Amino acid sequence: MNAAVPAPPLYETISPTLKWLLTVCIMMATVMQALDTTIANVALPYMQGSLATTQDQINWVLTSYIVAAAIMTSPLGWMATRFGRKKLFIVCTAGFTVASMLCGVALSIEQMVAYRLLQGVFGAALVPLSQAVMLDIFPPAKRGSAMAIWGMGVMLGPIMGPTLGGFLTDSYSWRWVFFVNLPFGILTTVGLWVFMSETPTRRDVPFSWFGFLSLSLGIGSLQMMLDRGEQLDWFNSPEIIAEAVLSVVGFYFFLADCFTSTRPFISVRIFRDWNFSIALVFMFLVGIILLATMALVTPFIQNMLGYPVLSSGYLLGTRGIGTFVAMFLVGRLSGKVDARLLIFIGLVLATSSLWLMTGWSLDVSGQAIAINSVAQGFGLGFIFVPLNTIAFASLPGELRTEGAALWTLIRNIGSAVGISIVIARLTSSITIFHSQLVEHVTPFNDAMRMPNGVITQQAAAMAYSNDFLFMTFISLCAFPLLALIRSPKAVEAAASRVAAAHAVLD
Repeated sequence: MNAAVPAPPLYETISPTLKWLLTVCIMMATVMQALDTTIANVALPYMQGSLATTQDQINWVLTSYIVAAAIMTSPLGWMATRFGRKKLFIVCTAGFTVASMLCGVALSIEQMVAYRLLQGVFGAALVPLSQAVMLDIFPPAKRGSAMAIWGMGVMLGPIMGPTLGGFLTDSYSWRWVFFVNLPFGILTTVGLWVFMSETPTRRDVPFSWFGFLSLSLGIGSLQMMLDRGEQLDWFNSPEIIAEAVLSVVGFYFFLADCFTSTRPFISVRIFRDWNFSIALVFMFLVGIILLATMALVTPFIQNMLGYPVLSSGYLLGTRGIGTFVAMFLVGRLSGKVDARLLIFIGLVLATSSLWLMTGWSLDVSGQAIAINSVAQGFGLGFIFVPLNTIAFASLPGELRTEGAALWTLIRNIGSAVGISIVIARLTSSITIFHSQLVEHVTPFNDAMRMPNGVITQQAAAMAYSNDFLFMTFISLCAFPLLALIRSPKAVEAAASRVAAAHAVLD
């Protein structure tokens, strides 16, 4: 007896008009979530004064969102299969909008942290679900262009966040950093309700609570350790030691569940796709470069060079120009040029720009910063889209939502690890270089008589250069991974041969 004929792919049944209306809704959800990863940063000093809290406590506004989003990214594959992708997408978009409104009206630090946790819980699904839907509504030949469109929202959100946050805070108040989500969130929710079709659901899909809780423990403890490590002097603090131990224990039990359980929380099958596994490591490094570089450049421009918040935001926005242009070109070149070649070009540009940043001094011009930022954005744009295409080219459709969730999770962890490392290195390097410079400052050396402020400034400049060199090294580590990626055409041909063999056997 022949098996039931599978339903045709969604991209064959959806009309062009409906496809683009749905794309607009998806992009609004993507941009909303991506913006909120950085938009609140510049408003923190204003929140601290308004909510009458300390510097340590106000950092929880950022930490609570990151921890909640990281933890809730992991079960998205199961939830989408169990309840349906449309229902999950609508609930998360509506919940994110409501949580944004609550953050805007918060009257105490306790309320703000609680509402940011809620925002992170609902926001975790927006980027993975949007990516999975985009891959479903576009045919394989057009997925490069689709990922270019989708990638603009993901890549430009963290870049535009500080600029938009600074403008809203300066022109209105910090509360508008959250209120700005309301109109877009409402339109997105309504649009998804009208234009999106539901995916098949399965009630018999198992859910490993042990795997979820152990992964949550590992991620949550790791994020807490990275966020508070510099503040508490890392492993000299009992809290950091406890969080490190809990993180190791959590990840150990999670991996044990994956490899020994008959119903693991994350299917090991997803890692059998060679390109997807290599691309995950690659994305971890891209996550470091993407946000850790911004975490360094922003205070360098504002604190070291003395640029106002808005001016520095506009200057950093030039990186977005390069990203826009690159993604437009990649969309046109997709399918015509080997994706690995595009990634190589992007890596060369990104690495070169980071290397040039090691030579920045206190006299660097705004023009030099802008040109370097455009080149760096161009390079990242050339990396991001082809890497997405390669990662999901041969991944089975039933694993796509789970793969997209894991993809976002790895990028978030890479960003968190990168930011923590570069900021910790920056702080410690400033102290080391300051002490080295002070050794040469004596009353008997006229050439080295200088106030302490100047010494600190020079030590900071040296520390930034040291960190930019470290980022260059991270970028160089991605080149060997590029050699391990298999040709997308070869992967597709192999997958076709396997499918044909199964068809003959059936």
